Amino acid sequence: MRPGELPRKLEPIDFRITSWMAKHGVTLTRIALGLVFFWFGALKFIPGGSPAEDLATRTITRLTGGMITPGLALHLLAAWEVLIGVGLLVGRLLRVTLLLLFVQMMGTLLPLAYFPKETFTRFPWAPTLEGQYIIKNLVLLAAAIVVGATVRGGRLSAEPRRTA
Repeated sequence: MRPGELPRKLEPIDFRITSWMAKHGVTLTRIALGLVFFWFGALKFIPGGSPAEDLATRTITRLTGGMITPGLALHLLAAWEVLIGVGLLVGRLLRVTLLLLFVQMMGTLLPLAYFPKETFTRFPWAPTLEGQYIIKNLVLLAAAIVVGATVRGGRLSAEPRRTA
């Protein structure tokens, strides 16, 4: 047995587990993303409900040069995130939903540049709690890319790719 290989008697179990992951992984990722976006978006409709609302509204206000007020910014962002969540949960119009998600994600990363004193204790190595909250969005972005890879019918496979 080579390093990293499983004992033969564990191969069928490993195959069943990885096959299940390949069959359901993208769907579960899409639903989990949908729940996160719906939940976090809905919180923004409740005054003081989202710990991110101050930083988010200041970012949008700065991004738009003050054309969008903080109150309007919060409601627009809440609706945008809920719409993304519903799109992911329903699984329809995924190209449009993912476009909205990618645009929103670009905006979520802006506070790192706009407000580095609030997002880092020592730039760029030590993020604050707010900075960590923003940086974790890279995982959401990567998950959305995996979901996006399937909109044309692509699938995951537990089987290694065979080369000729």
